[in-house]
Amino acid sequence: MSWLDNIVQNLNTFLYSYVLIIVLVGTGLFFTFKTKFAQFRFIPEMFRVLTEKTAVDSTGNKGISSFQAFTISAASRIGTGNIAGVATAIALGGPGAVFWMWTIALIGGISALIESTLAQIYKVKDGHVFRGGPAYYMEKGLNKRWMGVLFAVVITLTYGFVFNAVQSNTITIAFEESFGTNRMIIGIVLSILTAVIIFGGLKRVVHLTQVLVPVMAIAYMLVALFVVVLNIVEIPNVLLLIFKSAFGLEEAFAGMIGAAIMNGIKRGLFSNEAGMGSAPNAAATASVSHPVKQGLIQALGVFVDTLLVCTSTAAIILLSDAYTRSNAASINITQISLVDNLGSWSGIFLAIAILMFGYSTIIGNYYYGETNIGFIKESKTALTIFRIIVVGFVMFGSVAKVQLVWDLADLFMAFMALINLVAIFMLWKVAKPVLNDYFIQRKKGLDPVFHKKNVPNIGEVECWGDEENEGEK
Repeated sequence: MSWLDNIVQNLNTFLYSYVLIIVLVGTGLFFTFKTKFAQFRFIPEMFRVLTEKTAVDSTGNKGISSFQAFTISAASRIGTGNIAGVATAIALGGPGAVFWMWTIALIGGISALIESTLAQIYKVKDGHVFRGGPAYYMEKGLNKRWMGVLFAVVITLTYGFVFNAVQSNTITIAFEESFGTNRMIIGIVLSILTAVIIFGGLKRVVHLTQVLVPVMAIAYMLVALFVVVLNIVEIPNVLLLIFKSAFGLEEAFAGMIGAAIMNGIKRGLFSNEAGMGSAPNAAATASVSHPVKQGLIQALGVFVDTLLVCTSTAAIILLSDAYTRSNAASINITQISLVDNLGSWSGIFLAIAILMFGYSTIIGNYYYGETNIGFIKESKTALTIFRIIVVGFVMFGSVAKVQLVWDLADLFMAFMALINLVAIFMLWKVAKPVLNDYFIQRKKGLDPVFHKKNVPNIGEVECWGDEENEGEK
C-alpha cells in the first residue's frame, strides 16, 4: 500500500500548502469584512436563538428544533477530531498547530454562518421534515445540478465511508490502549451497533445525538477543566509555548512553522468543519422562522468545537510530554497525557468517552450521506446499499493502519471544502440580502420571519412562501 500512501500524502501536501489555505482563508476573510465581523458581533444572538422553541408549520406539524439540528451537526463536529485530531496535529506540527486551529475557527465561523443560512433558504420538504445542504443550494441557487451531484457524491464518500473509518479506527485504538482488547472484536461490535441505528431512520439519529452529545461534551470538559485547575500555574507557560511555537520562536520547534500551519488547518477543518459543507445538511433540517437563525447556531458550533473542546485537549496534552514520545501517534497521545496528569483511571474514562464521541459522530456522518443520496436519486435500493457499505467502512477503519485512514480523510475533506467554498462565494449575492433582512428585523425588536418575496432573484425556493411562514410566526 506504500504507493497509495505516497500519492495521497503528495496530494495532501499540495492541496493544504497552496490551494485550500488560500481559498479557505480568503473566503472567510471576504465574508468577515463584508459582514463587519458578524461571527463576533452576534455571539449573544447565537445563544438566544439556540434556546428558541420548535416552530410549528401551517398544518400543525412540529419539526426538528434549532437545538436538535445543532446536536446533529455537533455529533459530527465533536468527535475524534477534538481528541485524536488535536493530538496528531501537535505531534506532527508542534504546539503551534493549536494556534492555527484557533485562527481557522475564528475566520471560519462566518463561512459556517453563510453556508447554513443558504442551506435553510434552499431546503426542501420531505414529508413532515426538511432536507437540504450544499447540493441543494448548488442546484437551486446556482442552477448547477451537476455541481450539486458532484458535491453529493464527494460528501457521501467522505462522511459515509472515509470519516466513519477514522472514527472507528480511533475507538478501537483507544480500547486497545486502555483494555488491551482486540481491535477486530471491537470493530464487529461497533458495526452491529451502527447497523441497528442507521436502519432505524432519522428520528432515531435525532434522539440519540440529543442525549449523547451534551453528556459526552460536558463530561470531557469537566475532566479537562480539572486537569487545568490542578496545573493552573503552568497554564501561562502552555499558552506562551503555543504562541511561540506558532511562529517558530520556540527553539525546540524552530523551522516547523509550515508543519504547524498545515496540521493546524487540517485538524482544525476536520474538527469544526467550517466551510466544508457538512453542517448545512443538519442545519437544513431545522424548523425556524428565518434562515439566518440556523446560520448563527452553526457558527456557534464552530466556536464551541474548537475554542472550548479542542483547546481543552491541547491543554491536557501540553501539560504532559506524551506528544514527544515516538510510539504515540493518535488517541493514545491524549490517553497517556491524561494518565500522566490524573492516573490510570483517566485513560479508561477517555476510552469510554471516545466511544461515545466517535459513535455519535458515525451516526451524524451517516445522515449527511443519506440526505445527499436522496438528492441524487430517491431510491430505497441505493440507500440500503449505502447503509451496508457504511457498516463495512466502520469495520475497515477498526483494523486499518492509522496514517492511511487519516490521510484519506484529509484528501476527501479538501475536495469537499473546495467545491463548497466556491459555491457559497458565488451565492454571496443571495446570502447578503437575507442577512440584512434578519438584522433589520432584530433592530426593530421583532422575532425575524423570512419570506422569499423579500429577496429578488433568489432562485428556486420551495419553502419560505407566505403560506409556509404563517405557521412559524
